[in-house]
Amino acid sequence: MWILALWVFPLLCRFSLAALPHKPENISCVFYYKKNLTCTWNPEKEAHDTWYTVNRTNCYGGEHELCRIENRASCSFFYPNVTYPDNCSIEVEAENADGKVKSDRTQWNLDNIVKIEPPEIYYVKPVLGVKRMVQIMWRRPQLAPRSTGLNYTLRFMTVNSAKWLEVNFRKGVYEEQTYNLTELQAFTEYVLTLRCVAEESIFWSDWSEEKMGTTEEEAPLGLDLWRVLRPADTDGRRPVLLLWKEARRAPVLGKTLGYNIWYFPENSTNLTKTTNTTNQQLELYLGDETYWVTVISYNSVGKSPEATLRIPAIHEKSSWCIEAMQAYLTQDQLVVEWQSSAPEVETWIVEWVPDLDSEPAAFSWESVSQTRNWTIQQDNLEPFLCYNISVYPMFQDRVGEPYSIQIYVKEGVPSRGPTTKVENIGVNTVTITWEEIPKNKTRGFINNYTIFYQAEDGEEFSKTVNSSILHYDLKPLTRNTAYNVLVMASTIAGGNNGTSLKFKTLSISVIEIILITSLVGGGLLILIILMVTYGLKKPNKLKHLCCPDVPNPAESSIAVWYGDNFKNKPNLKEVQFDDSVNTEDRILRPFYPSDLIDKLVVNFENFLEVSTEEPLKHQKSIAGGEKNEYVTSPYMLHCTPGKTSQEPPISAKISPRKSQYICLGMPERPCSKAKQHLLFSCESLEPDYLCEEGILNPYLRNSVTTREFLVPEKLPDQTKREV
Repeated sequence: MWILALWVFPLLCRFSLAALPHKPENISCVFYYKKNLTCTWNPEKEAHDTWYTVNRTNCYGGEHELCRIENRASCSFFYPNVTYPDNCSIEVEAENADGKVKSDRTQWNLDNIVKIEPPEIYYVKPVLGVKRMVQIMWRRPQLAPRSTGLNYTLRFMTVNSAKWLEVNFRKGVYEEQTYNLTELQAFTEYVLTLRCVAEESIFWSDWSEEKMGTTEEEAPLGLDLWRVLRPADTDGRRPVLLLWKEARRAPVLGKTLGYNIWYFPENSTNLTKTTNTTNQQLELYLGDETYWVTVISYNSVGKSPEATLRIPAIHEKSSWCIEAMQAYLTQDQLVVEWQSSAPEVETWIVEWVPDLDSEPAAFSWESVSQTRNWTIQQDNLEPFLCYNISVYPMFQDRVGEPYSIQIYVKEGVPSRGPTTKVENIGVNTVTITWEEIPKNKTRGFINNYTIFYQAEDGEEFSKTVNSSILHYDLKPLTRNTAYNVLVMASTIAGGNNGTSLKFKTLSISVIEIILITSLVGGGLLILIILMVTYGLKKPNKLKHLCCPDVPNPAESSIAVWYGDNFKNKPNLKEVQFDDSVNTEDRILRPFYPSDLIDKLVVNFENFLEVSTEEPLKHQKSIAGGEKNEYVTSPYMLHCTPGKTSQEPPISAKISPRKSQYICLGMPERPCSKAKQHLLFSCESLEPDYLCEEGILNPYLRNSVTTREFLVPEKLPDQTKREV
């Protein structure tokens, strides 16, 4: 028993592990006329090596044909073994190492599964005299059943379109292979392609090669006319730019050959001027009055209707009827809507111009009718560029006041930051100013500016202001401190920083300098005022403070120190005036040998005991004979020149006499040396000089060597007159 089980077990395992091929299903066959019959089935590929055998049996002739293929779910039977028309049955058998599996038998009518070649278009052209139509001509496929008609599908579209339109029609076996495609646009280029199918078949041919065709021209339709008014020149002429184009959504009916323009003043039709151009704009120079302008276009077929526009006078005022306007973005369009209080207005002119600071902008415009909104594809506008959009109402022949807004179809970060300056630097304040970024650099609407500032090795601070502010005062700052500052401009997409600047606050402000200067100056002014006031009240004290009195040696009281003993000394020498000598020659010239004076030591007791060979005699007064006493300094020599260029204003003439030398309290020998020295000094002058030794001046200690002796103030009147 166990031996039987061991023998059966491997057989059961082998049977359970066998993998038969899948049964072929969904069999489909196509008959390519006069080429082959191809059949396909599922699954397309087995997991293991599999052979497929297709058995085809003709129903009418009973013929069999096999097609054997490995690892591919497709097999073909070739012409001429396949006859048309005929019916056949198809059976598919799959075989691998584990066994065989057969499909169900299927029946096929070759008329239903025949597929022919595509037709060949060789002619597309308009029909002369027939508008908006083209005629298509093609060749019937050679590999198509001649016993049956064909159904066709014509597919067409304009060159710039992306949507196909289709037309279906039937052609018999012997019919002309042409078709007239109508209801097209005039003077429009179309793309066409064609396919066909046998009447009973379910398989269409492939599409033919595409062909191009253009419809016939027609006379052009009307134009939309617009103008751009510019300031008048210095000579009084007013430039006006005329613009025109085909009416919105109007088909292009032909190739425009040119435009005729004529214009005239409103009150002088006989002054009409005419011009011709091939451009869609013309610049005119008009006067300051109202003008009418008319434009037509023409082609090889005819002319368009007239487009007329009124140019207002230079001082004419326009009407206002637009109350509000807004613009917003959809997925792929920009939409502009406006509200108006004038229901009679049905036509509007929309302008959109890039807002640029330097380069000239491209001007665009469009006429809108029977609506109060306008749309444009976002692809037709530049991103990161600001556009000025204006809407003008058209009151029949008059143009109203426009309403304008600005819009970006897409915003970005500014391409550069603002240019920053530092002004009005103070002790704890500073003014930061910056310039607006050029329009072509903002790349969006500036929402705000942010000022960043930071002291060296300090904390950074920031201030944000709106886009209308172009300066800001930073405070409070630290005195005598260096700072870094920069300004950032921001849009909804982000911000960009300007250049960083450095500045240093002042250590002392101008106000403080002015205050200190004012205080010091005010103090000095008050002091001057007080001194002037004090001087006016007590002039003598002020004079004594500014100009103190110098003691007069002549009025000194030294003479009375010893009473009469000083006056009775016989050793005082008098100098007398000679009446016969002129007053101008009465000069008492002191002469002080410098070495003698520097070495002279006066002993007051010896000074009183003066011995002389010949005492001074009293001189006669010039006026009345009153005697005046003159004393000289010790060992002083008085020299009177005959003529000299420098003479003191007050002097006394010494009488000619023999020079005498008086030695006071000195030994005889030193006196002789002094005498010799004095004589030598006198002889060194001029021969006319008379030299005489003067007596000791009791006031020597209070006088300089060149001090002149003054005449006493209390002199007789005659003496004062003569001296």
